[in-house]
Formats: sequence, structure tokens, C-alpha cells
Amino acid sequence: MGNQTRREFLTSTSLAAISAGASSILQSCVSIGTVSDVNKQKPNIIFILADDLGYGDLGCYGQQKIQTPNLNQMAAEGMRFTQHYAGSTVCAPSRCALMTGLHTGHCVIRGNALVPLRPADVTVAQLLKKARYTTGLIGKWGLGEADSTGIPRKKGFDYFFGYLNQAHAHTYYPSYLWRNEEKVELESNVAGQKGTYSHDLLTDEALQFVERNRRQPFFLYLAYTIPHAELAVPEDSLKQYEGKFPEKPFEGGHYAAQKTPRAAFAAMVSRMDRDIGQLFDKLKEFGIDENTIVFFSSDNGPHKEGGADPDFFNSAGPLRGIKRDLYEGGIRVPMLARWPGKIKPASVSDHISAFWDFLSTCTELAGIKTPDNIDGISMAPMLLGRPEQQKKHRFLYWEFHEQGGKQAVRMGGWKAVKLNVHKDPDSPIELYNLKNDIGENHNIADQYPEIVTKIKKLLKTARTPSKYFPV
Repeated sequence: MGNQTRREFLTSTSLAAISAGASSILQSCVSIGTVSDVNKQKPNIIFILADDLGYGDLGCYGQQKIQTPNLNQMAAEGMRFTQHYAGSTVCAPSRCALMTGLHTGHCVIRGNALVPLRPADVTVAQLLKKARYTTGLIGKWGLGEADSTGIPRKKGFDYFFGYLNQAHAHTYYPSYLWRNEEKVELESNVAGQKGTYSHDLLTDEALQFVERNRRQPFFLYLAYTIPHAELAVPEDSLKQYEGKFPEKPFEGGHYAAQKTPRAAFAAMVSRMDRDIGQLFDKLKEFGIDENTIVFFSSDNGPHKEGGADPDFFNSAGPLRGIKRDLYEGGIRVPMLARWPGKIKPASVSDHISAFWDFLSTCTELAGIKTPDNIDGISMAPMLLGRPEQQKKHRFLYWEFHEQGGKQAVRMGGWKAVKLNVHKDPDSPIELYNLKNDIGENHNIADQYPEIVTKIKKLLKTARTPSKYFPV
């Protein structure tokens, strides 16, 4: 589907949503005064989330083979975090931590299971609505199936377009996507056809959302599915990398076959980068660039599925492990933040932070109260050039419920990993000093028994029991 055809599709299927959005804008303007007054007080907030992008997959984090000029420019114009962590090592719990401000010892969704957010679970979108933001989710949700308590519009989003189910998001040529609670059939993809690349629809929807809401404070959560397998990309992007790498064809299985998986992976990342550039252009076009803070990150470390080759691309950079590991490569992720005039250009922060800090950061930026009993700490002081005011975590905690069960703790420069916790609650704790062993090559637990003792206590007290994910 070409750009013109795609825009005609979006226009024909979005009239009701646009009408409702316009009505919402009018109601907001009537109730809160002039738009300009609001925009002076509250920044627009955009969070762009890649899917399975590794710490080393961007040029600004050392990538040599894949071109990411727009994200490199974002880093040059904003802040690059070197010690930022995803909520988990797989998608659903990571996104739950991002939305709720709770780590995986406390949030309801602690693994890739069909567990929805509950009515009592409060998301960042719900809080920002209290600050009179218009809220939109474009892309992959994964926190509630259709008709469940966890669908986006029950969790604070005024508008949703994309995938509800993470397994459905494994294809880039789906036969349907969701708009709010309605299935939108993609006829050009029926019966195995590949006429409409879903990523392009997500980009166009995001640009339309910004255009519709540019005169009032908005929160856009743009949750791309790139570069998660399957490895599929239109020819106009693929040709950028065809013939550049030695290839081993992927024969297919759960994911579609791909003759040139390395070229496809690189092309997917570059296509996402290209479209993020379109978003920045749109912010400048509408004159709202300086009133918009944009975040970019990934939901976990790099994958090795569908023919992907993280070793070839050095996708984890200097870190050990990939997706489904609680070693650094599975959970330490790229994190960029850009806000012209507010965030110092080309700044680099080694502040230890995590997905569950996003909610607190948003509430501070929006000038509203942060809920009690969450795990996050606002990163706003660090972002705005006040590092002396930045609070620090006493520790970070993760638990993962596949492969026998795993737990991990980051405490200052110390990193601990515990494996096979479902089979053996007393399994040994591995201990690493990340200050001089970022690759977690040397387990020094036997040299620091007092640190191991502290971490043993944290592994028990940092979590609450879960009926869905017991340890």
C-alpha cells in the first residue's frame, strides 16, 4: 500500500475518532481556559518504545552496521542514559512496569501471560488525564485482551490504534488491527497478502494524533513493534542493506521465512529511525517542538528469534546476555530524552534508572501528585540539569518466570542474579561488580558474603506474593 492509499485508508476509517477527538478538544478548551495558557504550564509528553532493540543497536550506543541518524541526532540534541533498565526481560511485564510505576515484584503482570491490568491498577495515562492531557496509545499494548479490564481505554487512553495481543504483533502484515474497541480489517493483507506494513500505519496514526492534539497538552505512547521477529520489511528499506552482509536464510517456523535476515533486521531498525525523524519534523512544523519532551527506549534486550543474529550486530554492546536473561544484556536498554531548551544537548547521564521511574517523572512534569506506594523515582531533576537534586534508588529489582525462574538486584555498583528459583529456592546467588566488570564475567559472590547476605534479604522483601506468578 503506497503512502497516498494508506492515508486514504486512515482517513476513511478515522472520521468517527477524529470527530470524537475534536469534541474532546472543544470540551477541554471550554473547561480549562485558553490553550496557550495550558501549553505554557504543561509539556507534551511522547514515549517511543522499540520492541527487542538491544543496548548496542543504535549508532549513539556504538552500533557500526546499522544506520540510525535520527536517533543519533536525538542523542546529540538531548540526554543519553547509560544505566537505564527495562521493566523486565520480555515485553508484557516490562510494559506493565512502564505504565504503572511498579517493578515486577509488585506489578500484576510479571510475565508474558494473558493477565490483564485490573480496575485498581493506575497507569500514567490515567494520571495525566487528571492533568487534562489528551492521551493516545499507538502500537502494541499487551496488558489486556478485548473485553478485559485492561483494554487501553479503560486504563486512561482516549485513543488507541494497534495490537492488543503481543503474539498478534509477531506479524507485520496482520489481517486486522484495533481502533479503540473496533477491529479494523486490513483487506490488503487477507489470505497471506502483504499489502499493508503495520509499522507504517502506526507511524501515520502517530502523526495524525499529534496533528489533532497539537493545540492542547497531550501524551502519546508510541509502542512500535520493530525490531521484534518476524523479520519483515518492505523492499524500499530492504534494498539499503541487501548484499552488505553475509547471510544465512531463515527457513521459517513460528515466524515467517526470511532469505536475508541480517539485512531485514538492519532495514527494520533504519525504517523505524526514519519514521521517528518524521515525528520530530511534525513537532517542528506545528511549532510545538520546544514544548514537547520525547523519550525513546526499548522494552528489553535483543532477541535471537526468526533468524535474528545479535552477535553479528553486537546488539548487546559490552553487556552479557539477551532477551530472557536477567544479566545486563537482557534488561539494560538505550534511553534517550530530548526537550529543546530544557535538556542540555549532548548530555550523558550515568544515573541508575528504570522503566518504573517514567510515571513519577511524568507526574512531576505535569505538576500533579505522584501516587504513594509505587517503586519509581522521578528523573526530572536529572533531565532538567539539577543532578544534585536527583534522588537515587536504594536498589532495583526484577523477577522473571520462565526458564526455571530468575531474580536480579542492582544495588549501587553491585549486580546479583539468581537462577532456577522455582526449582531451588536456595539456589546460589551470583554477584558482579559492574563498575569494573560490565560484562558480568566474574562471579565474586564468595569474596563478598556480607553483600550476598543483604541481597538475599532483598530477594525476599522486594516482592509481594502473586497468584499468577508464584516464586
